Amino acid sequence: MPARWMVDIHLYKQHMQLQLTRPIVFFDLETTGIDIAKDRIVEIALLKIHPDGSEDSKLMRLNPQMHIPAEASAVNGITDADVAHSPTFADKADEIWTFIDGCDLGGFNSNHFDIPLLAEEFLRAGMNVDLRKAQFVDVQNIYHKLERRTLAAAYKFYCHRELTDAHTAMADTRATYEVLCAQLDRYPDDLHNDTAFLAEYSRRTNNVDYAGRIVLDNNGVETINFGKYKGKPVAEVLRRDPSFYSWVMQGDFTRDTKQAFTALLVRGNQHRK
Repeated sequence: MPARWMVDIHLYKQHMQLQLTRPIVFFDLETTGIDIAKDRIVEIALLKIHPDGSEDSKLMRLNPQMHIPAEASAVNGITDADVAHSPTFADKADEIWTFIDGCDLGGFNSNHFDIPLLAEEFLRAGMNVDLRKAQFVDVQNIYHKLERRTLAAAYKFYCHRELTDAHTAMADTRATYEVLCAQLDRYPDDLHNDTAFLAEYSRRTNNVDYAGRIVLDNNGVETINFGKYKGKPVAEVLRRDPSFYSWVMQGDFTRDTKQAFTALLVRGNQHRK
């Protein structure tokens, strides 16, 4: 454990502890960019919190098999040379899945970015894993609903310390965990110390696919969440405009989104038989 954490580790131990019925893995990704369909992971930090409060962690540098743009390196400090001899995500996919399987997932802006990109990397590696079995606790969404700031500001506000290593994966991951514990201390009347509640509270939309291109409306109907058909039921659009499905399949959408559209198309065809 880096020395910078040793001084302060007793402080967050004094915060309210998460009440867990199964482990939760807080994680953070450093990537080549912010395009979920195209960009790749260059570093992943995983911090598993067990129901008894014990912890396990993993930190991996990964070769994205593509150039890391200067703009991304300026944020995360990782260059092509740093990962030239690192394993690829596919090399580590089984190990990552073994670590998070059966756990809930937590992060900062994770519902919008980290979980969709992680799911895409698993699919790219040929592993059709089901992350939806987990509860997703997005600490940023909780923070924005209650205070509306950034991770560094949240860390200073809730934990009364500066986040000196922002945009390094493990520092951001541990800070996210500490912020959530501090949020439970600060808002006992608003937040329940329960993963299912926190997952529901931190959710912005009821996504069908990880990227949120398809969402469930108030009646539980799969609805398109982008473009000219936004707000329209997927089944209705696919029935009235069959070319839309082909456009999605050929477009710059994630594999998971395409799988979701395909599943809904197959279900619609079966219902019409």
